[in-house]
Amino acid sequence: MKPEYDFSQGKRGAIAPQKGKTRISIHIDNAILAEFRARAEKAGSGYQTLMNEALRTYLSQVDQPVTERILRHVLRQELPVYLNDAHGRSSDPPEPVKKRAGKRTKG
Repeated sequence: MKPEYDFSQGKRGAIAPQKGKTRISIHIDNAILAEFRARAEKAGSGYQTLMNEALRTYLSQVDQPVTERILRHVLRQELPVYLNDAHGRSSDPPEPVKKRAGKRTKG
């Protein structure tokens, strides 16, 4: 062993590079953590893996553009509730409007 070592060119951090993952410290609600741990135990995997998968799934859905189909689906679910609440009516969805057969002519 040398009596003195030169660390002037040394770098801080792990010697081996990390492979696609980073260790972090975050605060998670106790109930959320307990649920992930319970699900992980049932699935036979780690709770951190399940959390990572849940975040990955969420991010893949959030990045999707709002298409006409998605917008129509959301409106069908939310608009009747909003309109009924605004007018003090029940929250049952309204009957669909039936299209008339044939062409309309100016008259």
